[in-house]
Amino acid sequence: MRAKVTNGRLVVEGPVDLPEGMVLDLVIDDEGDDLTDGERDRLHAAMNRAWESAQAGRVKPAQDVLRHLRERRAD
Repeated sequence: MRAKVTNGRLVVEGPVDLPEGMVLDLVIDDEGDDLTDGERDRLHAAMNRAWESAQAGRVKPAQDVLRHLRERRAD
């Protein structure tokens, strides 16, 4: 859902399928990120390595990855 400010009021762009009287909490969307150029470069490099690994067939089933993450969180 998107809205813009017009004459000090929020105007929703397009129809909404919400119950009458529903109260919404709005946040301002910051389309940027908080990464430095170096952090962004490292992130992109890691994503490229992961993609290349997946393309080469070095993958794990999602259920195994999720199980591992849950175990780490439980520690």
